[in-house]
Amino acid sequence: MSRGMSESVDVAIVGAGPYGLAAAAHLRAAGRETRIFGEAMQFWQTRTPVAMVLRSPYRGSDIGGRSNLTLHDYATESGRAIPSPIPVDRFVEYGKWFQQQAVPEVDHRDVRAIASVDSGFRITVDDDAFAARRVVVATGVGAFAWKPPLFAALDHESISHTLEHHELAVFAGRRVTVIGGGQSALETAALLHEGGSNVDVLVRRSAVRWLSEGSWKQTTWAVNRMLYAPPDVGPALASHLVAHPGAYHRMPRQWQDRLAARSVRPAGAGWLRPRLRDVTIRTGVQVADVTPCRERVLLRLDDGTQQTVDHVLLATGYRIDLSRYAFLAWPLVEAIKCVNGYPQLSRGFETTMPGLHVVGAPAAWSFGPLMRFVAGSGFAARSLTRWLAR
Repeated sequence: MSRGMSESVDVAIVGAGPYGLAAAAHLRAAGRETRIFGEAMQFWQTRTPVAMVLRSPYRGSDIGGRSNLTLHDYATESGRAIPSPIPVDRFVEYGKWFQQQAVPEVDHRDVRAIASVDSGFRITVDDDAFAARRVVVATGVGAFAWKPPLFAALDHESISHTLEHHELAVFAGRRVTVIGGGQSALETAALLHEGGSNVDVLVRRSAVRWLSEGSWKQTTWAVNRMLYAPPDVGPALASHLVAHPGAYHRMPRQWQDRLAARSVRPAGAGWLRPRLRDVTIRTGVQVADVTPCRERVLLRLDDGTQQTVDHVLLATGYRIDLSRYAFLAWPLVEAIKCVNGYPQLSRGFETTMPGLHVVGAPAAWSFGPLMRFVAGSGFAARSLTRWLAR
């Protein structure tokens, strides 16, 4: 045990969302000593708006790929059917049930720092430190919310990211502009409208792309299953390549980039359209300038028009940048080879810093778009477990 550390552990997992819980469940089932840090499903419970639902289909929302710990198993045991699309609050309940079944011991303290030491890693929590031979980072995208530089100078009272709001009721009766054309923007706009806000949406593309409405989607159930893999990530046929991250990892880089670009374009679920019937959605337009104006915000658009609103909600997504994980010591970050902020990972999700693994959305450059969805948690956990068993 290293000096100044109260305990040592074989594998430390930072983050208790779907990917962290899946990794812990598989590693423990394989007999590996693990310790997982974080509040189970905290991001999903506190960083998604009330009444939001999952874009992922029912058959693509199981955590960890464990046959006895599926959504259906949870619904059967709880005696409560889970509707489709899946409400986020029900998914949180499922995640906590998964944790209680598969990973009953979770250290709820926050990890403050991870540094490399001779024996592996030093993990500092609120009031203690641990030694770990290996570390799995599974903390999701919370650190990567992206705000365009144009909006950087305005305060939180005027402009915020959708990530920052759990209760959209605070905007009832107010004029709100949502910027973005993906699921987050469109569903947030629907929830704001239903909650009594005067809301409009600005989309820079010429049209909103709706999922489940292409010609291939109108086929029979059997044909649909042949064209689209269960996670339903990516276009027809390509969906099956996306559903096999191991094959994606072995593809030439140019093929990977082409497949990723086709599979993760901003889009909204088709079932949102009726809810947005009375919401103004302006396409082919961007904000050219933004100015505070008497506790409101003046937006000048690139089509020459302007509008004054009470608040601007940025549904501008996330940009992965491993250096933004505040708990990673800088020498550790410098030792990790990255491409556009994404770590380069081995088949076992190991970075170029031996012993440090990263799962979830930051693994998408190496393993493809499925890593951005819950459906990828099973593959990541199995691959990690096999790699450590070598």
